[in-house]
Amino acid sequence: MGAYFCLNFYPHKSVLQIKNEKFAPIYFTIVILTPLEIILLSILAFCLLVQLYYALFVHLKLANVSIEEVPLSARKPISVIVCARNEIVNLEKYLPTLLTQNYPTYEVVVVNDRSWDGTEEFLEAFEKKHSNVKVVKILDNDKFIAGKKFAVTMGIKAAKYDWLVLTDADCTPNSEHWLMDMQQPEDEKTEIVLGYSPYIKRRSLLNALIRFETFFTAVNYLSFALKGMPYMGVGRNMAYKKSLFFKNKGFAAHIHIPSGDDDLFVNAHANKHNTEIRINADSHVWSEPNRTWRGYLRQKKRHFGAGKLYKPKHKFILSIQIVVQFLFYAFFAACMFFSREAQYVALAILGLSIIIRCFIYPKLLKRLNYSDLRWWFPILDILLFLFLTLNGFFALFGKKKINWK
Repeated sequence: MGAYFCLNFYPHKSVLQIKNEKFAPIYFTIVILTPLEIILLSILAFCLLVQLYYALFVHLKLANVSIEEVPLSARKPISVIVCARNEIVNLEKYLPTLLTQNYPTYEVVVVNDRSWDGTEEFLEAFEKKHSNVKVVKILDNDKFIAGKKFAVTMGIKAAKYDWLVLTDADCTPNSEHWLMDMQQPEDEKTEIVLGYSPYIKRRSLLNALIRFETFFTAVNYLSFALKGMPYMGVGRNMAYKKSLFFKNKGFAAHIHIPSGDDDLFVNAHANKHNTEIRINADSHVWSEPNRTWRGYLRQKKRHFGAGKLYKPKHKFILSIQIVVQFLFYAFFAACMFFSREAQYVALAILGLSIIIRCFIYPKLLKRLNYSDLRWWFPILDILLFLFLTLNGFFALFGKKKINWK
């Protein structure tokens, strides 16, 4: 009695057959991929590793960070800055909510930037009723560059106190302890505090996409700030010192860019020594999202233009993230046109990516007030990738002139 071996070759695999006279044949399948398939799958696997770096070593830090207790001893005076251009509806709805804060000393500075919709009359009456409200009026004038940055500068100049908390006319705090959370830290070296601003939920695909994109933007800038590399903030909820603003000549370095009153300022002046974050639920500020695709595209186009002026190292880490995401889905799709074995390996890599990230991002969605999006995470991830890819393409070749309102 004896055994013999037979190796049979097929286009994409070989079968090693072991036969024995006493037992049934035993088969071992050895998958042989073509060189092109190996290259595609290798790039796909590399993209997975980069994805996992961002998820496990950057974003997971935000998911697990403990929320510090807000000190009750400081409570230094605060100036809240709000800029409005034809925002009468939002001002009537949300401005009163800024005056219900449980904080000892603060003022609300509202800048009326050349409005013609009744904003002026409303603010004049509102200012008379509230002693801690100050209205700054900007008139049409060809001698200065109009835009939100000029409006913010005028509001900061008019502010009484050094610690500034900035928000928008279409925003409302999550609680009466918002300013308590966003107050100046006890450490005087801290000059910037980055907050978080989720969008209000509406029943539409656009709304889900906007909130999901806002979530990932927030996860990125808050996580990198925790790692000592702050690169942006959002003007709907952030704070910094008035002295820092004027020491660095305000927005002078990028006054020619329509947007960037928030992210470009942070990108230029924030560092690991002078920046902190706030993600406590009381520190959140809710905001009205765009309700039309056109409005959302215009908003993303403004943001795309500002991103070009980020510091090189920040552009690099963000570009790598976007490029790897693009390559991951592109090479996965390419693998679906090859052999069944290549498809199985590609599906396994995709599945591993989804499984690992599903242990991290749903937890963050809950922490950042977007619990309802947890179950849609894999689908929204793909849809957001497709949307941002198309939007980036159109932003490169579209018209350049964009106004803030």
